Amino acid sequence: MNKKFANVQTELPGPKAKELLDRRHAIVPDAVGYGIPTFVDSAKGALLKDVDGNEFIDFAGAIGTINAGHSHETVTDALHDQIDRYIHTGFNVMMYDPYIELAEKIAKLAPGSFDKKVMFLNSGAEAVENAVKIARKYTKRQAVVSFAGGFHGRTLMTMSLTGKVKPFKYEYGPFAPEVYRAAYPYFYRRPETMSEEEYSQFLLDEMEDFFIKEVAPEQVAAVIMEPVQGESGFIIPDKAFVQGISELCKKHGILLIADEIQTGFGRTGKYFAMEHFGVEPDLITVSKSMAAGLPISGVIGRKEVMNDANAGELGGTYAGSPLGCRAGLAVLEVMEKENLNARADVIGQQVMTTFKHLYDRFDVIGEVRGLGAMCAMEFVKDRKSKTPDKQVTDQIFKEAQRRGVVALKAGVHDNVLRLLMPLVITDEQLKEGLEILEESIEAVLAVSAK
Repeated sequence: MNKKFANVQTELPGPKAKELLDRRHAIVPDAVGYGIPTFVDSAKGALLKDVDGNEFIDFAGAIGTINAGHSHETVTDALHDQIDRYIHTGFNVMMYDPYIELAEKIAKLAPGSFDKKVMFLNSGAEAVENAVKIARKYTKRQAVVSFAGGFHGRTLMTMSLTGKVKPFKYEYGPFAPEVYRAAYPYFYRRPETMSEEEYSQFLLDEMEDFFIKEVAPEQVAAVIMEPVQGESGFIIPDKAFVQGISELCKKHGILLIADEIQTGFGRTGKYFAMEHFGVEPDLITVSKSMAAGLPISGVIGRKEVMNDANAGELGGTYAGSPLGCRAGLAVLEVMEKENLNARADVIGQQVMTTFKHLYDRFDVIGEVRGLGAMCAMEFVKDRKSKTPDKQVTDQIFKEAQRRGVVALKAGVHDNVLRLLMPLVITDEQLKEGLEILEESIEAVLAVSAK
C-alpha cells in the first residue's frame, strides 16, 4: 500500500523518544501507563507526529477525548481569546459567563423533557463522584448499583463502582461501602441456549432477585450505567434492557445515572448515546470529548434533584474552568457546523463494513460490534470456544503502531481492539488506517490475502 498519511521511518521508539522514555521511567511511576512508546510533537485533525518525525493516523483520539479533532482552529481561537481576557477566577469566588452559556447549551441538548441544571467539574471520575453525592443527598439513601464490566474511574468511589479488578482495583482496597454490582448483557458471551432477547429478559428478571438477595431497593440511591461499556470492549446492550432498567428505577424511586463520559458528544452518532435507547436519565455524567482535550467534566440532572444540595456542598477550585468552558462552547459549535453526529454514522458504517470483511477473512476475530463511530473487534483463539486471545491482540496492536496507526485495546480479558478516531478524520485517512489494520492482522497471523 502506498501510504499517504502514516509514515513510520524506524522501529519504535526512535532515538529522541528513547531518550525521553528513559527520562520518563526515571521520574514517572510505571503505574502511569502508556499505549505507544513515543512522544507527540504535533497533532492536527486525525494525524499525529512524534518527536522523531514519525507520522500516525489517530484511531485512539486520546481515549475518546478528541471527537472534534486535534487542535481544531475554532477551539484554539477560542482558547487564545480566553487566555487574553482571564485564565481563572474560581467560579466559587467570581463567576464568569462561559460557565453559564455552556450549561445552558448542554442542558438543551441532553435527553429529558424536564427542567435541568448543570454543574461542571474537572474529570470524569469527579463527575461520577458528584453524581453519586447528588443522588444520595436527594434520595436520602446510601446504596449504589453498578454493572459488571463497567468502568467509572480510578478514585475510591469510582474504583469501587468499576467492574474489572486488574489493573484498576487490584490491591487497592478496602473499597467504598454500599456498592453493589449487577449483570450487564454481553451478548457475544451469552448462554448458547438463549437468544439475545431471552438473555436480556433473563437479566432483567434477575434484577428482581438482586433486590432480594443483594440489596433492598428502598436503600438504593442510584443505578449507574454506561450506555455502551467502554473499557470492557464496547459492549452494547439492547433497547429492552436499558428501558427495563429505567422502569425498575422508576418503580423503586431509584435515580438512573447515565455515564456518558466516553459515549457522549457525537461518538455514537448522537450527542448522547442514551438517545438510541429512548431513555431519559435522571443524571448524566460527561467529560472527555466535551472540550477537545481541555480538562472539564459535568453533571446534568433533573432540576429538583440538582437543587437538593446546599450551597458549598458541590464544587471545587478548578471546577468548570474558563478555558474548559470556552473549549466546550467551541466544540458544540464545531459539532453543529460540521454535523459531526451524522459524520459519526458515516464513519461507523465504513468501519463496520471493513470489520465484517476482516471477520470473514480471519477466524481469530470472534465478533465485530459498534454503535456509530464506537467500533470494536474481539479476538479469540477460535470461534467455537470463544477463548479470549490477549496475546494476538497485543501483537496486532503493536504491529499497527509500527505501521503508523494508533489504536486502543480494551476488554475484560484485554482481547478487544477498539477505535475512537476523531470524527473529523477524512475518508482518505480512514481508508488508509483501516488498510493498515488489515495488513497488521495479516502480518501477525502470517497469512496471505484471500
